[in-house]
Amino acid sequence: MRSWSAPKVAKLPGESIPLSLYDTSAKQVRQTDPGPTARMYVCGITPYDATHLGHANTYHAFDLVGRMWRDAGHEVHYTQNATDVDDPLLERAAQTGIDWQDLAEREIELFRGDMEALRILPPREYVGVTEVVGRVADLIARLSAKGVTYDLDGDVYFSVADAPKFGQVSGYSEEQMLALFAERGGDPERPGKRDPLDWLLWRAERPGEPAWESSLGRGRPGWHIECTAIALENLGPGYDVAGGGSDLIFPHHECGASEGHAATGEWPFAKFYTHAGMVALDGEKMSKSKGNLIFVSRLRVAHDPMAVRLVLLAHHYRADWEYVPELIAEAERRLARWRAATALASGPRAEEVLETVRRHMADDLDTPGALAAIDAWAEEALDHGGPDTSAPGLVRDLSDALLGVAL
Repeated sequence: MRSWSAPKVAKLPGESIPLSLYDTSAKQVRQTDPGPTARMYVCGITPYDATHLGHANTYHAFDLVGRMWRDAGHEVHYTQNATDVDDPLLERAAQTGIDWQDLAEREIELFRGDMEALRILPPREYVGVTEVVGRVADLIARLSAKGVTYDLDGDVYFSVADAPKFGQVSGYSEEQMLALFAERGGDPERPGKRDPLDWLLWRAERPGEPAWESSLGRGRPGWHIECTAIALENLGPGYDVAGGGSDLIFPHHECGASEGHAATGEWPFAKFYTHAGMVALDGEKMSKSKGNLIFVSRLRVAHDPMAVRLVLLAHHYRADWEYVPELIAEAERRLARWRAATALASGPRAEEVLETVRRHMADDLDTPGALAAIDAWAEEALDHGGPDTSAPGLVRDLSDALLGVAL
C-alpha cells in the first residue's frame, strides 16, 4: 500500500540526548537503546471514517519519537498498518450503501492527506491487511503447530491458558480484562470457548462477508494477529517500540505480545509498549461509535495545519485532554509569534534553546516544556532583539526537526 510523502527534515548541530519513554509494561520511564536502526510499529486506522483529532494525537506522538531518534543519528524503520477489512468497516459500508473496499480506500486517502498536512513522517511500510492475508494465515498455522490454538466451528482461537506472559503488558486484573475485552471487540460470552479471554485469530467465511483462500480455509484474520504478523514480517521480534493509543493497551497489545512470544519464543515481543492519551470532546473520548469527532481534514482547512500541530504539542502525549475551540486560537497566536520572531534578521543566542528543547523532548517527550523554551526565546527576540544573526534560523530548524512545526 502506498504511504505518503516525506517532508525534508533539518539537520541540527550539537549533541543529541538519548530518548527516554514511558513503557506501559514496566510502568516506568526508561531510556530507549536502539541499534543503528531504530524499529517502531504503530497500529494504524480502521478506515471507516475520517481521521479525527484523537488519531492525530497518536500518530503525532510517535512521529516525535522518530524525530528524536533521527536527531540522535539513528535510521528509523517505521511500520504501520491499515485495518482495511474488519467488522466496523463492513458495518459502515452496509449502512451507507458504499462498497467496503471503496470506503476503505477513500478514508485511507484522506488519512494520507491529513498526515502530510501535519508533517507526520511516513512509515517505511504502510501495509493494508488485505495485502497480507496469506502471511497472517501462515502465522496462525505456525501457532497452531505449537499447540496454542483451537478450532471452534471453523474459527481459530488463541488459548489464553497457553500464554504464560498474558497480562504483563497491561498489568490489568482479570475483572478489568473481561470488561475491556467485551467493550473492545472481544467475545467473552461466546459458547464453546475454553476461556472467556481466548481471542479470535481467524474468522471462517460467513455469508455476505469478504473472505480469502488460505491454508486455513476461506476466511479473514482476527484483529490482533494482523499487527503481529506485519511487525514480524517487517521488523522482526524484539523491536524497539510498539505504539498506539491507550485504548490499545488491552486487548490489542496484550494479545499481540503473547502471539509474538508464542511464535518466536522471545520476550518481550517489543522492548517498549508506549501509548498516547485520549482526546475528548464534550466530556467524552472522541470515538467514531459516539460520533463526537473533530475531523483533522476540516480543522486543517479552517486553520493552519501547523497550528493544529501546536494544539497537539501543547499537551503531553500520555495525557488525556479535551478539545475546545480556544486551543486552536491559542495555537495560532503562538505560531504567529514564533514566525514573527524567526523572521527577524537577528535575535538572542539560540544554542541554549536547542539544548533545552532537546532535554525536554528526551524526557518522555515533554512537549509543553519544549514549547515554553521557544516561547521564551521568541518573547525575548520580539521585545529586545539580539545580536546573533544565526539564531532565527537555528530556532526555525529546531522547531522543524524536533517538533515538526514548519515556520
